[in-house]
Amino acid sequence: MSITKESELIGMQKISEVVGTTLKLMRAYAKVGMTTKELDLYGASLLKSYGAKSAPYETYGFPGFTCISVNEEAAHGIPSEKKILQEGDLINIDVSAELNGFWSDNGGSFILGKDLYNHQPLVDASKNILRKAIHNITGGVKISEIGYLIETEARKSGFKVIKNLAGHGVGRSLHEEPDNILNYRVKSNRERFKKNTTVAIETFISTNSSVAVELNDGWTLVGNKGGFVTQHEHTILVTDNYPIILTASNEIWN
Repeated sequence: MSITKESELIGMQKISEVVGTTLKLMRAYAKVGMTTKELDLYGASLLKSYGAKSAPYETYGFPGFTCISVNEEAAHGIPSEKKILQEGDLINIDVSAELNGFWSDNGGSFILGKDLYNHQPLVDASKNILRKAIHNITGGVKISEIGYLIETEARKSGFKVIKNLAGHGVGRSLHEEPDNILNYRVKSNRERFKKNTTVAIETFISTNSSVAVELNDGWTLVGNKGGFVTQHEHTILVTDNYPIILTASNEIWN
C-alpha cells in the first residue's frame, strides 16, 4: 500500500510489531517433542492477545493460524498433531495477520537445537541475502534488479532460489501489487519500487530445487528436486534511503 498519512504509518507499525513479536516468541517457544499444532496454537493465542487476526486463516481458510514448514517442506506447512519436532529440524514459521484494517507479513527459518544436519549455511545465506536485498531497495530501484541480486548471492553461496515464490505488496490486504518481487531477474519486468509503499521482501534459498510444487493436501509446498529451502521475510517501508523495517521486532537477524 501507499502510505499517505501518519495514521496509516501507525497502523502498519502496530500490526508489524504484532506479527514480528509473535514470530520471535514462537521461535523461542519451539521445543523438541512439541507438535507443530501446539506451536501454532501458541502463535494463535499471541495474535488473539493483541487483537489481531491470522491472515492465512481469514483470507484463504488455511487450516492453521500460522504456516509451519519442517525440513523438506518449502512453505505453507500445515500445523499438525502428528508432526513432532525433533533435534536438528529445519523449521520455518511464517506469521501474517490483520489489525484495524492493516496487514503485515514476516517469516524466518531456524534450526531447532543442535545443527545435526549442517543446515546452518543455508539458514545464514538466506538471512544475509535478505539483509543485502533490503539494503539495496530505495524508491526507483527496479524490482528485477533486486531479484538479480538475490539469485546472484545465492549462487555465490552455492545455493539456488525458488523461482515461483515471491515477495509482494502488503498493507490493506495480505497480497497487493507489486505481487512479483521474485528471487531472480525477469528482464521484461520494468516495474520499480515506489517511495512510501509497504512491501514484504522474502528470500527462498534452496539446496537442490528451483520450483516449489504443491502436495496432495492442497497447501504444503516442497522443492521439485528435493532438498531443503529456507525463507526469511520482512515487511518494509520503501524510502529514498535505507528502508524502514517494520517487522524488526522479529529479530530474525540476531
